[in-house]
Amino acid sequence: MADPAGGSTGGARPTMGDVARAAGVSTALVSIVMRGVPGASDATRRRVLEIADDMGYVPDRRAQKLRQSSSRLLGVVFELQQPFHGDLVEQIYAAASRRGYDVMLSAVAPSRAEKVAVQALMRERCEAAILLGSRFDADALGELADRVPSLVVARASGLPGVGAVRGDDVTGITLAVDHLTELGHRHIAHIDGADAPGGPDRRAGFLAAMDRHGLSGTATVVAGGPTETEGAQGMQELLEMAAPPTAVVAFNDRCATGVLDLLVRRGRDVPADISVVGYDDSRLAKIPHVQMTTISQDAAQMAEAAVDGALAQIAGDKAVDLVLAPHLVRRATTGPVRPR
Repeated sequence: MADPAGGSTGGARPTMGDVARAAGVSTALVSIVMRGVPGASDATRRRVLEIADDMGYVPDRRAQKLRQSSSRLLGVVFELQQPFHGDLVEQIYAAASRRGYDVMLSAVAPSRAEKVAVQALMRERCEAAILLGSRFDADALGELADRVPSLVVARASGLPGVGAVRGDDVTGITLAVDHLTELGHRHIAHIDGADAPGGPDRRAGFLAAMDRHGLSGTATVVAGGPTETEGAQGMQELLEMAAPPTAVVAFNDRCATGVLDLLVRRGRDVPADISVVGYDDSRLAKIPHVQMTTISQDAAQMAEAAVDGALAQIAGDKAVDLVLAPHLVRRATTGPVRPR
């Protein structure tokens, strides 16, 4: 008889969500228990299994059976409007091809949610799912990992059964601050990424780096985001200050592009009046008339690691949690501070 805490399923086959509600835990934790991977205490594991047995819950093994007949296909979910994701996709294609795999893409867009993009891939018999900059929470990632080996790129997964390949965001922002202080800048601002993957770590890294240089009193953080519009809005806020900063570290290259556009429209010279640093080293940073100083995450290295991690999970190995070191790429948008 089902545990009354789980409620009635109305005669329908009980789901993982039903078990989670009955046990008072997340679906991600139920997924960990059902897959037999580390991440749950022995007591919790026993309780979840007992409740699942009482409810008559049976894990859906259809995806596992399909994977026994290899499709040699990796599913990749990416954000259509993020240039760095385009760079990653290009490199993932190459890395997968060298290993005898093909790639199936599914895009996230303003009119297409990540859940919809993932569901589309699941219909294509992909052997693994690679999510670029995913905004899925732990429950959603756990549900996906129960169906197919899953790995996220450019963020931590937070789950032992979901792989992750990401850059060291704190180190990356520290490199940007170190570079600007070496050029003599003391009043440096950060236009942050809000709740975008990597945003909190980059914000914390900026403040810590400024503190290490003894510049906490002149460190400024304004709300931004991953788009040009948000970068321009953040820069406008900085220009309205009584003493605007002499240098800006943007959340990413796209945000920095908005910063540069606004500065041009306001008649400011870059880098003579203000220096600007982006993040990602995407194709936006390499446009000839832009030549943006930025922090490189090395899309090729990240893609190779993501494909290798996904293939390892397909083979039954443990999920990886790999943190890659970024590096500074100095171009034309940073220069020595000019006395005011």
